[in-house]
Amino acid sequence: MIALRLVRLIESHSDDLSDSLIEKLFNSPRAADMRKVPKAELRARIHEVLQHLSEWLLTKTDDEIERRYIEVGRQRAQQGVSLTDFCWTMVITKEHLWDFLQAQAFLRNPVEIYGEMELLRFMGQFFDRALYYAAEGFEQHLVSQAPELPSATSIASRHAH
Repeated sequence: MIALRLVRLIESHSDDLSDSLIEKLFNSPRAADMRKVPKAELRARIHEVLQHLSEWLLTKTDDEIERRYIEVGRQRAQQGVSLTDFCWTMVITKEHLWDFLQAQAFLRNPVEIYGEMELLRFMGQFFDRALYYAAEGFEQHLVSQAPELPSATSIASRHAH
């Protein structure tokens, strides 16, 4: 599977990719709130996903992604990170990985192009789900901070499982 080979390439460069991604985030005005997250914590979270990307893309269930990213969303909300800055962080992360793979410039034949498309689909699914569940975590944090608001009650009832 070509996609798995590309994922393994990301995993093997997870240290450098994590460091360069944090640099991008800390220099992006659209992700300024991410500076509220301790750098070591942010690096550990990013590195954990990149180092084990094949698991996140291929073997983790939707429930596992939900549990993890609801917690990430709650935590970022507690740290004062805006939802828009968090969303931009997810966009930058996906683009950063894609830019890395494009820079490797070894995708030339139709089978490799198909593998590239397959990986793009897997990454898109993962990041879309992670973003949705993180937003749910942000909402849950808001509900816990202001349970008396009618909109907070509707959010809580909408997400009750």
